[in-house]
Amino acid sequence: MLTILFFGHLKEILETDCLRIELSQNQDSIDTVAKVRKLLQLKGNLWTEYLEYGMALVAVNQEMSSEDTVVNDGDEIAFFPPVTGG
Repeated sequence: MLTILFFGHLKEILETDCLRIELSQNQDSIDTVAKVRKLLQLKGNLWTEYLEYGMALVAVNQEMSSEDTVVNDGDEIAFFPPVTGG
């Protein structure tokens, strides 16, 4: 099971701060960040728009990650908006 966290305006727009998903979905293995993102985007238009690559950064177990980062049972995956500052 993966724990999916949402931060910043993502949790307000998506109306959740946490989800738990199984690594296996309809005989498809959810084994990378890209597959997690794609699965979440199936939840609807807001999910597709706000979790699009480039619109939401991702960290696995509190380390910045890329789309090809492998995810394992028990991992924590966090999505958050890009950060700006000076």
